Amino acid sequence: MIITTQDELSGYDIIETLGLVRGNTIRARHIGKDILAGLRTLVGGEIQEYTKMMAEAREQSVDRMVAQAKILNADAIVCMRFVTSPVMQGAAELLAYGTAVKIMPKRSY
Repeated sequence: MIITTQDELSGYDIIETLGLVRGNTIRARHIGKDILAGLRTLVGGEIQEYTKMMAEAREQSVDRMVAQAKILNADAIVCMRFVTSPVMQGAAELLAYGTAVKIMPKRSY
């Protein structure tokens, strides 16, 4: 599955728009990781526990979006975006969304 944040795909024509596809996940912080993160804020630097958690959340939401696109028999997803929003204290939603499309390679004349 080709995924891009652009409106178009270089070398391809969009021949059909299939509609919005999305995937989301809600992640809550873990008390053990919060303690480690709190200690890390004292000395500065990257909070690796949260970096890993967000990377996993992004991957899972993209996988779910792609699964929805495959149900529509899409070839690609264009205009892909991420959005995050708090759900409750200590938990946030990560949403990936885009437009599922059918594509065809551009003809060279």
